[in-house]
Amino acid sequence: QVQLVESGGGSVQAGGSLNLSCAAIGYTLTSACMGYFRQAPGKDREGVAVIYTRPKIVYYADAVKGRFTISADAAKNTVYLQMNSLKPDDTAIYYCVTDRSRCLAGNWQDEEYTYWGQGAQVTVSS
Repeated sequence: QVQLVESGGGSVQAGGSLNLSCAAIGYTLTSACMGYFRQAPGKDREGVAVIYTRPKIVYYADAVKGRFTISADAAKNTVYLQMNSLKPDDTAIYYCVTDRSRCLAGNWQDEEYTYWGQGAQVTVSS
């Protein structure tokens, strides 16, 4: 059974940084899509960043380009999201996702990823 274990997140002031990590248990990241979606209060869920591990291909939402960096350690089956220059609009629950090939099939922000984590709260105050 596949399990995504999320850690990190928390609260920070605008301009600060936070890091999220997600470890996949029962699943290998060799040639797979893994990343994060987020959902803010009253808003639709949206794709934030996804990485395809081999070969490395990264996808970012326009809203986070230049501020967030996604990376993966396939040996640890773990993906990381470094979030810098955080804004109040980044406040949301961040969900880890993974799928063998979803990010390669057209729109990477389509929500049809096979596995989802339980979410990690990120709060950015102004």
